[in-house]
Amino acid sequence: MTTSDMVIQLCEKLNISIAELSRRIGQSPQNFSKKLKRETLTLKELIKIADVLDITYEQAFILPDGMSIKISNKK
Repeated sequence: MTTSDMVIQLCEKLNISIAELSRRIGQSPQNFSKKLKRETLTLKELIKIADVLDITYEQAFILPDGMSIKISNKK
């Protein structure tokens, strides 16, 4: 599953359109749709999506010893 697939699935689960999500993050629907098609969403945009939807976004490297280096939009 690609990052764009995840964003599309998220919109489906939350019953909002891609256009509505793009407006909530301050982008035009056309620009946001292009980013989805090209798989060029940035980490900053993914975190903003999570923030405007009031959900958690996490990304991590998990080391062999179980330690992790994690990015999250929640403190």
